Amino acid sequence: MFVYADNAATTRVLPKVLEAMLPYFTEQYGNPSSTYPLGQEASRALIGSRETIAGLLGCRPGEITFTSGGSEADNQILRTAATWGKKQGRTHLISSAIEHHAILHTLEALQAEGFTVTLLPVNREGQVEPAALEQALTPETALVSIMAANNETGAIQPIARLAALAHARGALFHTDAVQALGHIPLTLKDTDIDFLSGSAHKFHGPKGVGILFARRGIELESLIFGGEQERGKRAGTENVPGIVGMAAALEEAIRNLEANASRMAAARDALEQQLLTLPGTRAHSGQVPRLPGHLNMAFDGVPAEALLPVLGMAGICVSAGSACASGSPEPSHVLLALGCTPEEARCSLRFSLGDDITLEQVHFIVETVTREVARLRKFHQQA
Repeated sequence: MFVYADNAATTRVLPKVLEAMLPYFTEQYGNPSSTYPLGQEASRALIGSRETIAGLLGCRPGEITFTSGGSEADNQILRTAATWGKKQGRTHLISSAIEHHAILHTLEALQAEGFTVTLLPVNREGQVEPAALEQALTPETALVSIMAANNETGAIQPIARLAALAHARGALFHTDAVQALGHIPLTLKDTDIDFLSGSAHKFHGPKGVGILFARRGIELESLIFGGEQERGKRAGTENVPGIVGMAAALEEAIRNLEANASRMAAARDALEQQLLTLPGTRAHSGQVPRLPGHLNMAFDGVPAEALLPVLGMAGICVSAGSACASGSPEPSHVLLALGCTPEEARCSLRFSLGDDITLEQVHFIVETVTREVARLRKFHQQA
C-alpha cells in the first residue's frame, strides 16, 4: 500500500486543475502583454483568474498580485512594510518564533539593515498569546507578521485578535496563510489584515505560483525589476497556466472545504488516538484548534532520521518538519519554541493527511509505525 501523508510539503494537482491549465500550454499560449488576439486570450485568463481569487477571498481584484509562491510573497510584503515603516519613523517589526524561514530569514536581513525585530514566544500548544503581542507593541512598530496556521504542528493562530491589536497601535498586519488557505475558512472582507501570502501547491494547484494580497492604498515595494507586469510591481511574463490552475484549485478547495476538512479531521483523530496507545508518544499542539489533516507526534527514543527511511520503504510518505528545512541538521525551531528538548524535537514526525485519505490507509500507518518504532527502540537499546 502507498500512503502520501506529507500534504503540508506539497499536494498533487487535481485532474480538474490540470485540465484547466493545459490549453494555456498548447493552444492559448500567447504572452498576456501582447496586443494581438492570442495574447489577449491569455490576458483575459489572467483577469478572470484574478477576479475568481479575489471573490473567493473577499477582496478586490486589484489587491491581488501574482508571485512565484509563498516565499516570494512573504519577502515582498516584509520589504514593503519595512519601507512604509521607515517613512513613518517606525522601524520595529514583530513576528513569532514559529514562523516559516521565508519570514525569519527576511527579518534577519532587515535587522542587519537597522530594523529592530521582536519574535514573540508561543505557549506550550504553539499559539501566540494576544497578551504577549500587546506587551511587545510600541509606537515604533511598523508590522506584525503572524502565520495563520503553523506548517509543522497545524496550530491555528488567533489572527483576528492579533490583527486588531496591531491596528489599535497603528501597525500593519500580515498573515502567512500558505498552510491555511483552502483548508480552513478564511476571508479578507471586513478584517484588519493588510497583507496575506498564499501558495497554490498547498491546495492542489501547481508549484511555482502564489498570491500576495495587499490592502488597497498600500504601495508594494518591488523585488523584481524589468517590465510593467502586475501593475509594475512584479516584473516578468506571468505564468498564465499556473495562475489559471491556482484559481481553479482554490475554487475547488473552497467549494469542498467543509466536507474535506471533516474527512481529514476524522482520519487525523483516528490516527492520533491509535498512535497515542504506544508508550512514549505525545501529540504536539493537540489541545488547540489545528488544521484538519495535521498531526505532529513525538516517539521517544526513535530519531526521525531513523524512522523516516523505513516508513518510506514501506510506502508511507511523511516528514520530520518543514520540507524547506529538510536539509538542516538542527532540530525544528518550531518544536523548540513549544518547549520541546532538542532530543524530543529530533524524535518527532509530521503527518499531514490529504482529502483522499481512507481509514484503511490510517490503519496501515498505525500498523507500520507501531512495528517500526518497537524495532528501532529495541535496536537502539542494544546498540
